[in-house]
Amino acid sequence: MEFTAIDYSIFALLLVLSSAIGLFYALSGDRQRTVQEFLLANRDMGCLPVALSLLASFQSAVAILGVPAEIFRFGTEYWFLGCSYFLGLLIPAHIFIPVFYRLRITSTYEYLELRFNKTVRVLGTVTFIFQMVIYMGVVLYAPALALNAVTGFDLWSAVLTMGLVCTLYTTLGGLKAVIWTDVFQTLVMLAGQVAVIVVGAWRVGGMARVWRVAEQQGKIAGIDLDPNPLERHTFWSLSVGGVFMMLSLYGVNQAQVQRYLCARSERQAKLSCYAVFPCQQIVLCLSCLTGLVMFVYNLEHPLAPSQRPASPDQLVLFFVMDVLQDLPGLPGLFVACLFSGALSTISSAFNSLATVTMEDLVRPHFPGLSESRATLLSKLLALGYGLLCLGMAYVSSMLGPVLQGAVVGLLAGLAMAFWIGIGSFLQSTAGAKGVPPANSTALPTVGNLSTVLATTLLPPTTPAPAPSPTGLQRFYSLSYMWYSAHNSTTVILVGVLVSLLTGPTPAAALDPRTISPVLPWLLCCLPPKIRHWLCCGGSDPAQAPGHAGTAEKSHGVPNGLSPPGPEQGDEGQGYVRSAGPPIYAVQETSF
Repeated sequence: MEFTAIDYSIFALLLVLSSAIGLFYALSGDRQRTVQEFLLANRDMGCLPVALSLLASFQSAVAILGVPAEIFRFGTEYWFLGCSYFLGLLIPAHIFIPVFYRLRITSTYEYLELRFNKTVRVLGTVTFIFQMVIYMGVVLYAPALALNAVTGFDLWSAVLTMGLVCTLYTTLGGLKAVIWTDVFQTLVMLAGQVAVIVVGAWRVGGMARVWRVAEQQGKIAGIDLDPNPLERHTFWSLSVGGVFMMLSLYGVNQAQVQRYLCARSERQAKLSCYAVFPCQQIVLCLSCLTGLVMFVYNLEHPLAPSQRPASPDQLVLFFVMDVLQDLPGLPGLFVACLFSGALSTISSAFNSLATVTMEDLVRPHFPGLSESRATLLSKLLALGYGLLCLGMAYVSSMLGPVLQGAVVGLLAGLAMAFWIGIGSFLQSTAGAKGVPPANSTALPTVGNLSTVLATTLLPPTTPAPAPSPTGLQRFYSLSYMWYSAHNSTTVILVGVLVSLLTGPTPAAALDPRTISPVLPWLLCCLPPKIRHWLCCGGSDPAQAPGHAGTAEKSHGVPNGLSPPGPEQGDEGQGYVRSAGPPIYAVQETSF
């Protein structure tokens, strides 16, 4: 199974066009001469490119390989993850985006300083950098290794080419180049998946037959309402646990929030979030249909024993190379689809890492840094993280499975995450001679193939366990779909507990801009005693003047914010920070 000249040409065309987009934005417009232009695309992007960029960042190459393999092996139960997309995108649109956008921040972690203090901001930033540095190396290395194992495509040529091209257009073109290459790469991803589904279904007699055979073989799953959190996939873990996972990605992740903030108005940012919903459903359907077509095709055209993959993440590539081998160019299109997922995810990582480093770690210590020097330093940071990504790809080649992984609340959440992650890892290692646990989040290793951190949507592909877990093993067997919910709950509960023990935040110290406008409405439904307790001793939001966003209603502008200028966009939605200190007329909550 080897590439033809046409396949190599299509793959090369992807890299050339991606680089050309970066060069275009480096030589046009403001030419990335300001930090705002380089890191936030001058806050002038429309909802459609932002939505497609959000989608591309979400759809990594590992997910393109992993979701069809999940459906191939375990059936369509994973499809119910789509139930989580509605709330997982509606909540960010109406709770997170209004707060972040009106604060006019650049880094998500600026919010933590406004709401808490500088220590929390720095801890959040350092945690994000640590996670993303590991993540981007694995995302670059894993698909290249899988491709090398199936097609003989040179491993390090693929890694170096992708890493350098991605570094080039991210460093030269800034966020605007990243977004428009994401748009282009999203179209390539969709084209590659559609081509595989259409050709594969045609070879086995059509999609109707694919569905019928899959149903006869028990691959079409019904709704499993088992509430057991140890079950890897149930309706509850996918739909409810999936909401928390979506919130971690679309609500607070710097790479995604940065795209909201580059929209030309708050309305455009919200519309981009709405537009992602149908796009996500389409992508999920394509991945699941690919898995079903793979399954039926494999029944009729089984691989020879020598061709059987050493790991489930190679299943898709073996299927693609087999079903498309007599159609020159289509294998190259799918590989371009695969590496488009990698490029979009990695470029987002470079840009977001440069942003948080600049805004959270450099600017606070060098407040007098000129705009030109700050812009140059931002570009150098993007370049540095690009080179670091290549180094992490090399480190990934030598690693085995990688762990998944308010100050006290943050530390408690991290401790819980590492406790479960390390426990799951040790448990699976101890059972390496037997069968690993079903809820393990690690990919079976291919050589030294590393796994992706919890931010990747690749589902686990390990077989079902033989013995039932006992004691702490049950805790370690928690479904990976509940990880985000478990860790978020830990952070909130510990943070609130410490706040109650140490005393409430002084009412005068609370910036009302950092509170979501929907919170007073939610609290006003509760009895007065519970409202007072939740406010940790602060003012009752239901009794506060200007309750539920009526502060300065005659002017339509919240306290502490000045009206937008013409450049801030439509319908008075783009608030800017006022020059003076905010007027705290609305005391909403204190925790």
